[in-house]
Amino acid sequence: MTINETLDTILAYYTRPGRMSDAGEYAPLFGAIPNGIAETVQTLQGLLLHIFWADRYGVNLSEERKAEVSIRSVRAKLSRLFEIDPRPLTTPRPPELRLVGNCRDFSLLLASILKQHGIPARARCGFGTYFMPGHFEDHWMTEYWALDSSPSGGRWVQVDAQLDHFQQEVLGIQFNTLDMPKGRFALAGEAWQMCRRGEANPDDFGIFEWHGWDFIKGNVLRDLLSLNSIEVLPWDSWGLNEAPVAEFTPGQMALVDRAAELSLLGNDGFSQVRALYEQNEPLHIPAGWER
Repeated sequence: MTINETLDTILAYYTRPGRMSDAGEYAPLFGAIPNGIAETVQTLQGLLLHIFWADRYGVNLSEERKAEVSIRSVRAKLSRLFEIDPRPLTTPRPPELRLVGNCRDFSLLLASILKQHGIPARARCGFGTYFMPGHFEDHWMTEYWALDSSPSGGRWVQVDAQLDHFQQEVLGIQFNTLDMPKGRFALAGEAWQMCRRGEANPDDFGIFEWHGWDFIKGNVLRDLLSLNSIEVLPWDSWGLNEAPVAEFTPGQMALVDRAAELSLLGNDGFSQVRALYEQNEPLHIPAGWER
């Protein structure tokens, strides 16, 4: 297989909808969303309300509305969105009529829309450095393949679709959230390796009272799954993710080390990322989670 054939295989894989990113019967509706990353992100921000930001938008969520954050698949999310407000996706909703979600949902839905537009895209799990000084906040973002004149013909561009103008002002964001500079977002594999080398404190990674080695390990596994087009919820637990790091066998530690390493290789790690997931049953999620 030539280099071009390998790249074509990778890009084709990330253009196809996955188990969670498949919009099902709603996919044709994405055609009405304007092309262009800025326009797509703006449209998405008019459809979703982050559960932890709701009160700042003046919305007091009921327990029923809060439960929307646990909807896994894009298809099911859109079904619920249209129950709340049946207008077209291109119609911005007021905050109280948006689907309740979190960073994973902004990232997943953006990837789903871009895929439908023929653009390779994938959600990534890790930690944002721009929420609290000196802290790595549990977070997701989207990568999409942008063509350029480089020898590889393009690059993966990182986008934080959650951060609208209001959130950027509150957080004091000074960088381009549609093409994030290197170092603003730490992929889960980077966080794991930093802590394994003793360069960072595991307790600086997480959210609220949840942090440390087990949290970082969970995000490494979530990011590995996402690279296999399986975007689980931020709190999902399964297989290897249920084992505490303090009780890991050498083989379990080696598996997470390998997952972290491969997740950082970009296109060069594609085949190995796919093989690592396929060949290790403890990484597989339960049947039916995509519903």
